[in-house]
Amino acid sequence: MQRILVDQQKITAVTQDESAPADLQPNEVRIALESYALTANNVTYAASGFAIGYWQFFPSGVPGQGIVPVWGIGKVVESRNEMLDEGTRLYGFYPMAESLVITPEVSARGNVTDVAAHRVDLPAVYNNYVPVGETTPDQDHIRALLQPLLATSYLLSDWLEDNAYFGAKQVIVGSASSKTGLGLCKYLAEHKDRDFTIVGLTSARNRSFVQGLGACDQVLSYDEIDQLAHQPSVYVDMAGNAAVKAALHKHLAAELKHSAAVGISHWDAFNPTVELEGVKPEFFFAPAQIAKRRKEWGAGEIDRRITQAFLRLANEASDWLSVKVHKGMDAAPEVYTALATGKADPREGHVIRLL
Repeated sequence: MQRILVDQQKITAVTQDESAPADLQPNEVRIALESYALTANNVTYAASGFAIGYWQFFPSGVPGQGIVPVWGIGKVVESRNEMLDEGTRLYGFYPMAESLVITPEVSARGNVTDVAAHRVDLPAVYNNYVPVGETTPDQDHIRALLQPLLATSYLLSDWLEDNAYFGAKQVIVGSASSKTGLGLCKYLAEHKDRDFTIVGLTSARNRSFVQGLGACDQVLSYDEIDQLAHQPSVYVDMAGNAAVKAALHKHLAAELKHSAAVGISHWDAFNPTVELEGVKPEFFFAPAQIAKRRKEWGAGEIDRRITQAFLRLANEASDWLSVKVHKGMDAAPEVYTALATGKADPREGHVIRLL
């Protein structure tokens, strides 16, 4: 089985290796990956692998080397579990590898959860696999590329509304060119009778792209932070760039009512020890908002809303997303490295197709 290993201390160092597939034990199934997406989100998984636990999902068995999780579609090719037949196709959280062995537990509704011992204590949302039936490759690609990111976008939007936007008159989205960032801008723009402006922060080279999305009331480059209006504000940071965050905190000072840390796509400029003026950044963990809404709304409602939100933007994705399909595992290291070094075009979405 081919797999991609990432140095856990230097996440741009990538190797491709071959490991012997494990023999199936009773109740286990083997899933062959058909395709998976690679986005800046995967870079965040690697950069926060220890802090949040992403390295724990798919242990490599190689000291100092980790397997970055990806979202994709796989097919059961071998089964020793009477609840899950060969040929079943599943969307979910996979290793950057050709296959995965799971210990599935199947609910009455047909949803699949990996209950392997090493995953039981990890966030449940990442252990769930959804049967997808027969879909087209294009549908698979859009789902793997956008559903995880837009789910986070929607949950951020819901969380901000749930907290009355912390009294802000402007919501500032860092790395607004990222899929999660642009999704948040678009979902915020849907809020009826909003009395806040949406400000997208991005690099100078991506400014026109973000402006073209039409979701932001104002778009600024990172070196234009001093143009932000002095009014009650919330900062939602997808990038994790310490210098940008420090400049924004200093400029807004007491007007910054909340600073949310979501991603670290600018992982090489991430420095959590930097002293910041004003409010202390708080990490936004999407599974926590899901758990809160499930408790308040009952099982299934937040999932339904996330799916509806995903479909709304997926239907228009061709306007702002060009899907690039790469054949075979050999293509993965180059694509991942381009994302990790910030060289990828935000207009593009990358998919590795194996079958």
